[in-house]
Amino acid sequence: MKLNTLTLAALAGHLVTGVHAVTKSTAVSLAPYFNNKAFGAYPGQTSFDALDQSYPDPRILGINGSYTSTKTGIVYDFPGYRQSQPDNIVCAGQTITIPSDQYFSASMLVTSDLELSTVSGNVTYTYSDNSTLVSELRSLPWWAFLTINRGEIIFPYRYTFNDTNFNTSHIFEYTAALDPSKTLRSITLPVTTNTTTGRLHVFSVSLWKSPASSAQVQFVRPTQKWTESGNQVVEVTINNPGNECIAGSGLTVSLAMPGTHTVEPGHIKRLCPGDQKRVDIGVNGTANGTATVLLDNGQTVQRQSYLSTLSLGLTEWTSDLSSLSQHESPQWFDDAKFGIMIHWGPYSVPGWGNSTPWESYAEWFWWYTTHRIADKSDTYDYRLRTFGPDWNYDDGFPNFTASNFDPKAWVDLIHAAGAKYFVLTTKHHDGFTLFNPHNTTNRSAIHYGPRRDLVGALFDAAATYQPTLKRGTYFSLPEWFNPDFGPYGFAQTSSPSSTSWPGIIARNPYTGLDEPYTGRIPVDDFIWDLMVPQMSILAHSYSTDIMWCDCGAANGTAPFAADWFNSARAQNRQVTINSRCGVAEIADFDTPEYATFSSAQLRKWESNMGMDPYSYGYNRATQSGSYMNASTVVSDLVDMVSKNGNFLLDFGPRADGSIDETEASHLRLAGKWIHGHAEAVFNTTYWFVMSEVQGTGVRFTQTDEAFYVLFLEAPGTGQVWVDAPLPVVEGDEVVVLGGESEVPVSWKKASDGQAVVFDVPEGAWEGKEYCWVLKIQYRG
Repeated sequence: MKLNTLTLAALAGHLVTGVHAVTKSTAVSLAPYFNNKAFGAYPGQTSFDALDQSYPDPRILGINGSYTSTKTGIVYDFPGYRQSQPDNIVCAGQTITIPSDQYFSASMLVTSDLELSTVSGNVTYTYSDNSTLVSELRSLPWWAFLTINRGEIIFPYRYTFNDTNFNTSHIFEYTAALDPSKTLRSITLPVTTNTTTGRLHVFSVSLWKSPASSAQVQFVRPTQKWTESGNQVVEVTINNPGNECIAGSGLTVSLAMPGTHTVEPGHIKRLCPGDQKRVDIGVNGTANGTATVLLDNGQTVQRQSYLSTLSLGLTEWTSDLSSLSQHESPQWFDDAKFGIMIHWGPYSVPGWGNSTPWESYAEWFWWYTTHRIADKSDTYDYRLRTFGPDWNYDDGFPNFTASNFDPKAWVDLIHAAGAKYFVLTTKHHDGFTLFNPHNTTNRSAIHYGPRRDLVGALFDAAATYQPTLKRGTYFSLPEWFNPDFGPYGFAQTSSPSSTSWPGIIARNPYTGLDEPYTGRIPVDDFIWDLMVPQMSILAHSYSTDIMWCDCGAANGTAPFAADWFNSARAQNRQVTINSRCGVAEIADFDTPEYATFSSAQLRKWESNMGMDPYSYGYNRATQSGSYMNASTVVSDLVDMVSKNGNFLLDFGPRADGSIDETEASHLRLAGKWIHGHAEAVFNTTYWFVMSEVQGTGVRFTQTDEAFYVLFLEAPGTGQVWVDAPLPVVEGDEVVVLGGESEVPVSWKKASDGQAVVFDVPEGAWEGKEYCWVLKIQYRG
C-alpha cells in the first residue's frame, strides 16, 4: 500500500515537510489551576508535602521555563521556581480546558508526595463528540530513602522543613495514547487529595499534534548500546496519527548523517492509527549535528531533516553521573522477560518466617530476633524454643552444608521453568558470601559451612549445561552487624520498628552478650576496602551479567560501574545494573517488590517476588498448598510482559541445597506453558495503545511480525469479542497458538469499528490451560 506524506517531528518542537513548519508539542497552560508550591530556595520555604518538604530550585539542573524529555522528545512548559507563587496541581478532579484539536498523545510531568507509596488515579479525556477515554495516571514516590527510583528529572537533594536531605528527589513522565481522529476538548484529573495515602502532583501537560499523515517520526535517540555486529543502536520513535494502517511491506527506517552510515536499518511491518513504535537501527561512525531520517515504504523514500543536534558514537564510560546516566538495560534483558532468583545462605538453617498473615522474610531471621519491636513473625520465640538461649546466628554455619546441592539440577530446573536468566543471592545482609571474597573477609562459604565456591559451581554448571542462561548476582551493599559498616549505618525511617543496618555487633536477645561476627577481617573503610572490591570480584572474576544490588545507601557504585561497563564493552558483553545500587542515575531498570502495575511503563522494570507467599529465603512454616502455582506464575508473567516488565521469580533452597518439590513441580508446569508459547512472551514489546482490556483479563504483546492476544481467563469458543482496536487487516491470518498444530480462526471488525470479533472453532482450546493465546500473523 502507498503511504500518505510522511512527516518528521524534531526535538525542538517543529515539524518540517518541505517549507511548512508545524508545532508538534502543544503545552497546556496550567497556571490557572496551580494550587501547590513544590520548589523552594531553602529549607522550610514551602510545603510540597504534608511534612513541609520541597524540591530545590530547578535552575540548579539548568531547567528554566521549559524541559525536553530525554526519552520521548516531548517539550514541556515547566514552571520552575516562582517565588511565593504555586507551581503545580494537587489532583482534585480539576477539568482542564485545552485548545480543541486532534492530538496523538497526552504527556505529563507528575509525581506523588508520599515516601513509601505509589499513587494512582484515572485521568478522563473528553472529546468534542462527548465520548471519553480513561487512562491510569500513576507515579512512584517523589523520593525514596534507598534511592531506588529514577525519574525523568532527578534532583540531587530535597529540602526538609529545617535542613537539606541528600536523598535524590524525582519527577516522572507519563504518556497516554489518544484517538488522533477525534477532537480533544478537556482533561479531567483524578481526585487524590488524601495526605495519608498520598497525592498526585502535575507540573506540566503537553499534547502531541496529529498531522494528516500515516507516519510521523517523533524522536531520534542515540543510545550507548550496540548490535551484535558492533554498531551503535539509535532508537527512532514513530507514530501513526493517520487514518490507515501501515501494512504490506511496512516501513524501513534509516539515518543519514555525515560521518556515519546506517548498517542495520530498522523495520516496522505494521503500525495502525493511534499507535507508536520504537525501532532500533544500527549506525557506524561518529558525528555531531543534524541528520536526515529516511522512511522507505518499498515504493518511495521520504527524506526528512531532523533539526535537533545529535551526537553519535560509542564513548568510554566515566564515573561522572552524566556519563553513567546514558547506560540502560541491554536488548537481551528487555527480551528475556523471565528470570529466577535464588535466596540461599545461613538463614536457610533456621528457615523460619512464620505463616500468613504473620509471615515475614525468612532471610531476615537474624535481624528480627534482635529487633523484637518489629518482629510480627515471632522469630524470637521460635529461636528460643528451637535452638536455646545460648545459640548465636553464626552457630548455624556448620549446618549450612549444601550437601545435596546439585548445580546441574538447579540450572536444568531454571531452564525447564522457561527462564532466560537467574540471579543468585551471593551475599545477603548477614555478610556471608557464597563466593570467594579473597582478602576482604573470611565470612564465606569458602571458609565455613559448605567450604566451597557455591557461586562458581552454579555459574560453571550454567555455562556447561545451559549456556543460553544469563547469570546474575544479588549483592547486599550494607551488612547489618558488621562494625566496619558502623560509620555508614542507617535506619530507613525514624520509627523504632524501622528496618535498619546499624553497623554494630548484634546482641544475643536472651543472654545480652555480643554475638560473634565470624570470619570478619577488619578494614579501614567498608566501602572502599570491602563493598567495592567484592562487587568487582563478582563483575570480573565471575563475569556476572546482572549486578542486582540491594539497599544501596552509602556506596562506591559510580566508579565501580564505569570500570565494569568499560571492561564489559571491551569483551563485547552488554551488562545491566538494577535500581538498588544507591545512585539513581545508574539504574537501568526499576525493581518493584511483590507488586505489578496496571498500565504499561515506558521505563524498563522487573518485579521480584517469591513463590512463597511472602518470603524469599526458605520458610519451613509454609504449607505446600500456599506456594505460587503454575497458573499464577504464567498469569503474572503475561501481565508483567504486557506492561514492559520482566518477572524475577524467587525460590529458597533448604540449607542442604535441596529444593522443595512442590515449588519445583509448579515451576516445571509453568515452564511447559512458557516453552509452548515462547513467541508470545520473549522478544516481544508492549502495545502503546493499551496493555489490557480492563476487567476482562485480556493482555497484548507484539513483535514486528505478529500480534498476540492473551486471555488470562478461558475465553470459550464461538464468538469471542476483544474490545480494542487491534492492528489486524484484511489478509492477516489468526490462529490459536500452542500445541502441535495451530487452529485457524476467522475474524471480523465489530460494527463500532473498534472491537474485533473472533470466531473460535469448537475444541480449539482443547488441552490448553493457564493462558489462552490468539496469534495475529501479519500478511496484509
